[in-house]
Amino acid sequence: MIRRSVALKLFFVLVIFSLTIAACAAPAAPAAPAAEESAPAAEAPAGDQPYAGTELVLASMTDQFVGAFRELIPQFEEETGIKITMDELGYVDLYQKLTADFVGHTANYDLMTVDIVWSGEYAQNGYTLPLDDFMARDEADLALDDIMPVAWTLGEYQGEHWAYPLAGYANVLNYRTDVFEAAGLEPPKTQEELLEYAKQLNDPDNDFYGIALLGAKGPAVAQDYMAWVQQHGSTILDESGAPALNTPENVKILEFFGELFKYAPPGATDYWWDQRETAFRSGNVAMMEGWSIARAGYENPDISSIVGKVDITTAPVAEGMEPKYGFGGWGIGINADSENAEAAWEFIKWLSSPEIQKAWIRNDGAPIRRSTLEDPELNAEYPWFPVLLTSFENGDGDYRPRIPQYSIIQDALGTAVNGYLVGELGAQEALDQAQAQVEAAME
Repeated sequence: MIRRSVALKLFFVLVIFSLTIAACAAPAAPAAPAAEESAPAAEAPAGDQPYAGTELVLASMTDQFVGAFRELIPQFEEETGIKITMDELGYVDLYQKLTADFVGHTANYDLMTVDIVWSGEYAQNGYTLPLDDFMARDEADLALDDIMPVAWTLGEYQGEHWAYPLAGYANVLNYRTDVFEAAGLEPPKTQEELLEYAKQLNDPDNDFYGIALLGAKGPAVAQDYMAWVQQHGSTILDESGAPALNTPENVKILEFFGELFKYAPPGATDYWWDQRETAFRSGNVAMMEGWSIARAGYENPDISSIVGKVDITTAPVAEGMEPKYGFGGWGIGINADSENAEAAWEFIKWLSSPEIQKAWIRNDGAPIRRSTLEDPELNAEYPWFPVLLTSFENGDGDYRPRIPQYSIIQDALGTAVNGYLVGELGAQEALDQAQAQVEAAME
């Protein structure tokens, strides 16, 4: 028995030794070509998942569309095998964290939501990838002609696209239908009527106010004031593109803006976007200009006390001015340092497709496509879409200049305009200060 056991052990040793020698002598299997490993999904066979296992990180602004991201990302992950982790950030934090990531070349984020006004800065510094080559390659899949022309301003600078349209916002006037009907008023069509109605409907003794506005020092008040500059037919750049903040026209507009604050809730000079929204949704305000992304939320009883009592109209412009409406919102970009650009582009293509856009809208996303705005089912669900379509067709995506120096202008106005509203500066003094600050920073 012992000899048989030894013999069996010797036999197995010889077998293993022979297999090892054969394995070492066999030629290595050829490596898959690099081109096949990185082939774009558009060229992959139907049902294939060429980027399965890729992990992406998305930095998103916490606007309403973040709910659509939460809902749709799992569906994208299931269809493609690409995993997306989302970092949800407020406006200032998002800008600062993205800037640190870009400057440090740390590539913590593959994808990011890009405010329309960051386009020039990102382009000049090469922070995000230009998407034109991707768009040209996959043009047959993108239905580019269906995207509203103004929506391209959500990422375009000097003819190249540094972010892709994600969520288009129209600057609209929200108003309380019940309050207007009781007063026998129609929605204002001009800025002069807006001021008149704000005064007429203001009733502070009963904790009710004519209009809600943004007044907080920083981006909030700067952006709100720039909307009023646009609605009065002025601009903050001269014909050569140089900053022209303190023109006589802009001083008068600032004084008009300040007059409206007489009919705003107490503390409005400290309002950021969320506080302005809260004031309107609480039922204590008759009117509020703001981005159209918020409209659906007014019908949500969990957050709104004005369900069924609000409607929107195009933003009033100065009397005699040809209507043109403020347009803003967000693009989605790919970090220039990302090693997963193809997978990131797959997500952008998928999310912006006409098929997915319906689900995007129904989960608090904002439109970019004409087919979405004209869709009969969506118009039945969102009866304010015709107002958005009119606003988009006559949209002005440049009233907040999409230039690399935009943040300098915004910072200067954000301090100066607030200073005027709280009574620390006169209107001319405030804009002179802003102009000097911008000129010094741009020397």
